Amino acid sequence: MKEAIKRFITIFILLISDVLILFSLIYLSIIIRTKILPSFISNLPVFDHPLERYLWFIVIHFGVMAYEGAYTKRLTFWDEVKLLWKSTFLTGIAILIILFVTKQTESYSRIVVLTWLSLCFIILPVFRTRIKEILHKLGWGKEKVLILGATEKGIKFMKAIKAEPNLGYEVVGFIDDTTDLQEIEGIKVFKYEDAIEKCTKCLDIRTIAISDFDKVSQKFINFVNKTHTKLRTIFYIPNVKQIPVIGTEIRYFFQEDIFALELKNNLANTFNYFLKRTMDYLLSLALLPLVIPILIIISLLIKITSKGPVIFFQERVGKGGKVFRCYKFRTMYVDAEEKLKQLLEKDFEAKAEWEKKYKLSNDPRVTPFGKFLRKTSLDELPQLFNVLKGEMSLIGPRPVTKEEIERYYKENAELYYLIPPGITGLWQVSGRSNLTYEERVSLDCWYVRNWSLWLDLIILLRTIKVVLKGEGAC
Repeated sequence: MKEAIKRFITIFILLISDVLILFSLIYLSIIIRTKILPSFISNLPVFDHPLERYLWFIVIHFGVMAYEGAYTKRLTFWDEVKLLWKSTFLTGIAILIILFVTKQTESYSRIVVLTWLSLCFIILPVFRTRIKEILHKLGWGKEKVLILGATEKGIKFMKAIKAEPNLGYEVVGFIDDTTDLQEIEGIKVFKYEDAIEKCTKCLDIRTIAISDFDKVSQKFINFVNKTHTKLRTIFYIPNVKQIPVIGTEIRYFFQEDIFALELKNNLANTFNYFLKRTMDYLLSLALLPLVIPILIIISLLIKITSKGPVIFFQERVGKGGKVFRCYKFRTMYVDAEEKLKQLLEKDFEAKAEWEKKYKLSNDPRVTPFGKFLRKTSLDELPQLFNVLKGEMSLIGPRPVTKEEIERYYKENAELYYLIPPGITGLWQVSGRSNLTYEERVSLDCWYVRNWSLWLDLIILLRTIKVVLKGEGAC
């Protein structure tokens, strides 16, 4: 009963905070319209609408959020952002339809409506995730999780939960009869006999995760069945390492009491690929006016700081296995290959690193200004022209050579050939040069199998953070 009251209060606090944020954004939108924009736009009509006229927007937005599960679902950070953006978009559509049907479009400021929706897109996810973070730190809205099986998958699931505090889950223990470990990273490992009494009564468990169903003994299954009436959620962690997971749906066949995972190849849909290429062209064209002055400045600095050409051309493998010339700013000395050969002959550690990563952390071939360009990823700006030519994408697998395809990708080469390589990608926002080459290949393959426009958007936003921090660059 106490837990139920606490859960209700947490939802109520979230609800009130959402209403306050949405109200504040309406007020801010009106301030922007009445106080800020007139300073820049002289012919704006006089604004005399009362704030109360726009308050029903909050009811619509709240209703859509509630319908989408904003108060009942536990979501990762990016899933929460997706839900809030979807809710804001649907709210905007609903408002436009209502105003059109009631013939009230002239009674509302289009600037206020668009400003409010834009602010909701930007500010609502930031404030809401921050409020949830504070509530979880205070112990409100948290859900205790017990993992059956201290296996590799069970430990990975525990780490995944820790990496996503927005979920509000807290792993309080493992149950495993096959290990002698008493704890894993500070979390206790219980034996089956201990678990029945301690876990269900003392720890007040409402969520259980089964890490390896095929290895779970019958007594563990009995344990789940015995506690099922007290549980809210049961996680089953299947082995899906080599199959697509994003967009996967469960199909249940009642007649035979069996379910199947329906896996979708999003890239096989011509319309999806068209959307990806359209996004590439539109964003590249939008960036060009900002990028061209930077390209000119960098070109001059390269000429001043070292001898040689400004642009460096590399042959890379693109979509369908077609070879193209990939543009980059030159970051190395003109005798780079000779320097590399001499280093690898003398330094065995450098040779081992080169064979493992195809990169060097302290590369003597790179100029001082080249190190700055690589750290900030500015050396890749010329690849925007590869994107406009259709040879590359903004987001995709890492551009590689034929030799790398044959040596590292092997049977996964067909996956690599499905889409153009990208200026940025999952590899860049997941460690960049800190990854082994095998890990990069694995990430590239995962990206192709699980591609979606939403995934591209997440990678694009995370790239900005990674580049600004210079994470994993060499």
